[in-house]
Amino acid sequence: MRHEASVMESTESVALSDQELLSRFAQEASRAYAFNLLVRKYQQRVYWHIRKMVIDHDDADDLTQETFLKIWQHLPSFRGDAQLYTWIYRIATNECLSFLKKKRKRFFLPIVDVEHELRGKLDTQEHIDGEAIQLHLQKALLTLPEKQRLVFNMKYFDDLKYEEISEILGTSVGALKASYHLAVKKIENFMNQH
Repeated sequence: MRHEASVMESTESVALSDQELLSRFAQEASRAYAFNLLVRKYQQRVYWHIRKMVIDHDDADDLTQETFLKIWQHLPSFRGDAQLYTWIYRIATNECLSFLKKKRKRFFLPIVDVEHELRGKLDTQEHIDGEAIQLHLQKALLTLPEKQRLVFNMKYFDDLKYEEISEILGTSVGALKASYHLAVKKIENFMNQH
């Protein structure tokens, strides 16, 4: 019986629009249930968005939980100026950037050393697709500055439009296009040299 309820919840979370989820969340009686549906709807996307930035599964898992905790805390004040998923991505992105910044400060590492450490983790992680080309691409991505990597990940992997990325990062569409094309060139160069 519990399994059937879980399947129904999972199906319902995909079927409900963001507006319906927000409407249910606004009602005290259905708030926890609506949030559970929201987590089910976005958890995988948020996890992989974060994972592509921090590489390590445990770190990504922790940051995903932190992201949803912040969503729970701030959802009552969500005004709907942006689409819900872009708002969620903004929170997840900020969590990633804060985490990487703290990591550099904690170990007094320049960005290059943090990226080197993450590249090392790529070789030992079992949750990342082990295909050689995928692993090579992930290593190429780690040569990019964080913001460029974010733009590339959101455009290439998450298939977001420049306008959506602009909302998430607060950067102009023109700057994002330039950043994406620079990232593509750097990745191509890396792939050709290694």
